[in-house]
Amino acid sequence: MMTSAAVYGGWVFPQISTRLCTRCAIFARPNGVSFRHRKRFFLTTNCVSDMAVTIASDHSYGNKEVISVTPHIYDYLLTNVREPPILRELREETASMRGSQMQVSPDQAQLLAMLVQILGAKRCIEVGVYTGYSSLAVALVLPESGVLVACERDKNSLEVAKRYYDRAGVSHKVDARHGLAADTLNSMIENGEGCSYDFAFVDAEKRMYQDYFELLLQLVRVGGLIVIDNVLWHGRVADPLVIDKKTESIRSFNKALVDDERVSISMVPIGDGMTICRKR
Repeated sequence: MMTSAAVYGGWVFPQISTRLCTRCAIFARPNGVSFRHRKRFFLTTNCVSDMAVTIASDHSYGNKEVISVTPHIYDYLLTNVREPPILRELREETASMRGSQMQVSPDQAQLLAMLVQILGAKRCIEVGVYTGYSSLAVALVLPESGVLVACERDKNSLEVAKRYYDRAGVSHKVDARHGLAADTLNSMIENGEGCSYDFAFVDAEKRMYQDYFELLLQLVRVGGLIVIDNVLWHGRVADPLVIDKKTESIRSFNKALVDDERVSISMVPIGDGMTICRKR
């Protein structure tokens, strides 16, 4: 049995035993398989040093091997992330603040920035800014004529983000909006900005995910991307015994996305789980 805790995306997970953490279990499941069928799905974990490799014993899953993210592996991952100095400074300052676990991890931010670059995005939206790590990562790769509408309800957090936008020289690309994100998105739709955005990232109130998604579908163009964070919710979504409102909301949202023909989707186990939706 491993005695260390797994740290990933700013969250600390309990020690990993031979039962494996639910984060990795969901990675091994195909879309549409009910978690209530978990008795038919067996996992075994082999520990080598401080690394755990889990194998799905059900042959219908192809004996899939999944690496559990341990502190050793996560440290290695971070050493292979290209993190600009300004982002590292923001991450380190945020680490001392209340709610620092809300900040996305460097590997997540790197993925978001790459998606924006691949898409050739010029107009972006972020719902839930906190201190601005992810929005700064996106703004840094936007063209000079690009714009990122950054929605945040906490004024103090937004002030930190704006300070770093200034320091990074990207303030002219960021339209920081203080207030409820739903109000901001509705006003953008009313202002005739529908289908004019290329990319959106959501990391805000979990019980509002479906509402944010519906609003963003009106604002993002066909072929554009909507990325939603925390869809694995620390593994709680995979545990049928967890029935708090936030967890239930994310479960319902994930299920709705699987059935939503308006988008193509890919759920990836990075950070606390992210789903990438491409509008059809």
